[in-house]
Amino acid sequence: EECARQRIHLLTYRDAGYPAKLKNIDGPPLVLYYKGRLPEFDRNPMIGVVGTRKASVYGMTVAKRMGYQIAQCGGILVSGLASGIDGAAMGGALTAGQPVVGILGCGLDVVYPPSNRGLYSDTARQGCLMSEYPPGTPPYRGNFPQRNRIISGICDGVLVVEAPQISGALITAKKAAEQGRDVFAVPGNVDTPTCAGSNALLRDGAMLVATGWDVVGEY
Repeated sequence: EECARQRIHLLTYRDAGYPAKLKNIDGPPLVLYYKGRLPEFDRNPMIGVVGTRKASVYGMTVAKRMGYQIAQCGGILVSGLASGIDGAAMGGALTAGQPVVGILGCGLDVVYPPSNRGLYSDTARQGCLMSEYPPGTPPYRGNFPQRNRIISGICDGVLVVEAPQISGALITAKKAAEQGRDVFAVPGNVDTPTCAGSNALLRDGAMLVATGWDVVGEY
C-alpha cells in the first residue's frame, strides 16, 4: 500500500523484467523497488561508473564527459548517485537524453545525499531509480557495500574514474571482477592521492580508457 501511494513499483526475482545478469550473482536481491521506467537490461551495454566522493576537478570533469559519451554511444549508465564522481557521471549521461539507472542504498523515498535531490528526480524521470530496500529505509553505512554488488551485477562492465586506495569504488570494482564483469579505469595524476586506487587497478590489469567509446566499443 505504501509503494502504491508513492508510485513505487515492485520487481521480483521471478518476473520477466528482472535483469538476467543480476540472477547470476551471489545473493541476488529477491525484490527490487523502482521508480520510473525499466530499461531493456539485456539489450544495451550496461556500464557502471563509480569513484570517490571527494573528487578532484580533473575527476569531476572526466566523469561528466565519460557519462555523456557512454550514453551517446548507446550505453546505459548505472550510478550509485553519490556525491562526487557518481553524481557527475550521471549528470553527464542525463544531458545526453538516454536511459539511465540509479541504484540506491536506502529507500526510494529517501534522498541521500540531500544535495542530490534534483539528480534523483531527473534520473527517475529519464530512466529509473532502483533499490532492494523498502520505502523509509535510512542510508545505513552497511547498506552501501550491499548496494555495490547490484551496481556491478547489473552491468556488463564497471568504470572507475577516480578512487583512492581505500574506497567504496574499489569494492565495486572487486565485486565486478568476482562476478566476471569487465573493469575499466581512467588514468590519473600519480601525485594525487584520490587517483592512487584507480591507478592501481590499471597496474593490476584493468582496461585503460580515455573516452566513452573506449568502454562501449568493447560491446
